[in-house]
Amino acid sequence: MNPHAFPSAEQAGVYRAIAERRDMRHFSGGHVPEDQLRRLLSAAHQAPSVGLMQPWRFMRITDQELRAELYRLVESERVCTAEALGERSDEFMRLKVEGIKECAELLVAALMEGREAHIFGRRTLPEMDVASLSCAIQNLWLSARAEGLGMGWVSLFDPTAVAELLGMPEGSKPLAILCLGPVEAFYNQPMLVEEGWRTARPLDELVFENRWGSVKETEKT
Repeated sequence: MNPHAFPSAEQAGVYRAIAERRDMRHFSGGHVPEDQLRRLLSAAHQAPSVGLMQPWRFMRITDQELRAELYRLVESERVCTAEALGERSDEFMRLKVEGIKECAELLVAALMEGREAHIFGRRTLPEMDVASLSCAIQNLWLSARAEGLGMGWVSLFDPTAVAELLGMPEGSKPLAILCLGPVEAFYNQPMLVEEGWRTARPLDELVFENRWGSVKETEKT
């Protein structure tokens, strides 16, 4: 018995939140109580961070004109992405890629300015600031799912345009527009799987031993 392990029921809850987390695009309006939103953001703030730099910044968008402008920026990039996809452009345009208009809360997750001053853990891997912010977003995602709220990560936007719109300082960078709020139902599978856009790969294809592309000997027999 591992004395540090959570009770079985609590372990099951953690794994359930991971397994049932979905990148949501369909929301049912409503609202997120202030204390609940604070709790979810506190979970994000407890994420691991290289060198304890805590590069995350979360902007809550409550101005409806700003929300509408963010939607327009995402829609513009959606069209550009469709054009870049070539033969799959029509298929892509049929996908719902965001829930900006319908979600209860809209957040923009960004990297802070002045990140170059943080060397610890970033001298050879400067992108660890992105990794740290991603961990914070995942904390927010899982805690939202555990509390029955949906969340969607929107990355279809020009970061320079979003930064200018929100008055962000030079050197900072928006990484995600996060749609958060009540949903009528969670997808049974990732939405892109349900829509036939792509099939998820099994774990065994993505785990190697000792050398890139090498699988365990026991798996070869």
